[in-house]
Amino acid sequence: MKRSQVERLYEEHAEGIYRFLLSLVRHPEDARDLLQDIFVRVARNDGFLDTPSNEKAFFFKMARNAAIDRSRRLGARARLNDALTDHSSAFAADSDPDTQAFRNSVAAALRQLPDEQHTIVHLKLWEDMTFEQAAEVCSIPPATAASRYRYGIEKLRALLKPIYREITE
Repeated sequence: MKRSQVERLYEEHAEGIYRFLLSLVRHPEDARDLLQDIFVRVARNDGFLDTPSNEKAFFFKMARNAAIDRSRRLGARARLNDALTDHSSAFAADSDPDTQAFRNSVAAALRQLPDEQHTIVHLKLWEDMTFEQAAEVCSIPPATAASRYRYGIEKLRALLKPIYREITE
C-alpha cells in the first residue's frame, strides 16, 4: 500500500482505534504495540482494504481481533475480561474532585456491564459508530448490537441513578 494511503488511514483511524484497544488491554504500551501491528499489516498488504464495505468498522474489527489474539497468545483470558470492563482510561484526569468522582462512578458502572454490552456501548459512545458498524466489528447482526446497547444503557441508568439523584437534589 502506498505511504500516502497508510498515512491517511492512520490519521483518520489511529486515535479511535488506540482508545478502543486501551479499553480492551488496559495497558498503554500494549495498546500502542497492537496499533502499530495493525498498521504494519495494512502497509505491507496492497489489497488489504479492497473488500471492506466500511473502512472504520473493518479497522475496529481488526483491533478487537488483535486484542483477542494477544490475549490467547499470552494465555491471559482473565486479563482480557478484566480489561474489557475497565473504563478508567476512557476519561481524562480532572483536577475537580467532584468531576473525578463522577467519572470514577461511571467507570465503575461500565465495569459491571457484560462484555458484549460493554463493547457495543464503547463503540457507540466513544467511537461514534452506527449499530451497523459496531455489529460488523463484533460479527453480529445490527439488531443484536442495538439490543446490547439498549440493555447496556438501561443497566448504566440503573447503576448511576443514585448519583443522578445526588447531583439533581
